[in-house]
Amino acid sequence: MASLYSFRLAVAVAALLVVGSCATEVAFKVGEGSSGKSLELVTNVAISEVEIKEKGGKDWVALKESSTNTWSLKSEAALKGPFSVRFLVKNGGYRVVDDVIPESFTAGSEYKSGINI
Repeated sequence: MASLYSFRLAVAVAALLVVGSCATEVAFKVGEGSSGKSLELVTNVAISEVEIKEKGGKDWVALKESSTNTWSLKSEAALKGPFSVRFLVKNGGYRVVDDVIPESFTAGSEYKSGINI
């Protein structure tokens, strides 16, 4: 009886390890439409909300989802990086990544968050 219990426990632990290792690191790719007054971010995972905060800013500014996994912001004034990003994961919970998009971002560049979901 003990060996059956040990076997089931080993299978359960192995399953948890496999599921845990399947996490994906969230990355933000700066879209081709980005410029000094607009920012387009393309995510590699499904996210419900994306907000940015400029360097020295106090408020988070929401980006609009323009197509699947693509988020955009158009501004009247020049945007000032680096940018912190706050996002809501589809399965719940906000995550914040400080200064993930550098001041001198370039369209087409990808910046990794260090957060796995």
